[in-house]
Amino acid sequence: MNIREVVTEADLHDVFPVLQQLRTKLSREEASSLFQKMKEENYKLFSLRNEEDEAVSLAGVAICTNFYNEKHVFVYDLITAEAHRSKGYGKVLLSYVEKWGKETGCSSIVLTSAFPRMDAHRFYEREGYDKVSYSFYKEL
Repeated sequence: MNIREVVTEADLHDVFPVLQQLRTKLSREEASSLFQKMKEENYKLFSLRNEEDEAVSLAGVAICTNFYNEKHVFVYDLITAEAHRSKGYGKVLLSYVEKWGKETGCSSIVLTSAFPRMDAHRFYEREGYDKVSYSFYKEL
């Protein structure tokens, strides 16, 4: 098992089937275009690969600073491929992101999770995360 940063178009193409399980409406073309813009804004995508060197879990993150969380890691995307869930991959990858955040001087890790993702909520709570707020959205 190893963790790599997704950097190139080829890397993104390789992990796209896993990403699409979370972002179901995202096409390869949209992902490619957005990924370039997101990297310019310090977004990083980490891939956990199993013993067969297959991408099984992804974490898309960025370091942010604001008045209420100070310097922190924000997790935009966290997914384990459905066929590989409950094998500990998500826990390993999230622990990696937490360690990476500490090493870069972050004081916390923050994420949002949609209401229907109850299994994800249980996972986060098992990993020591607290529900602290609602997230609101309005299209412009």
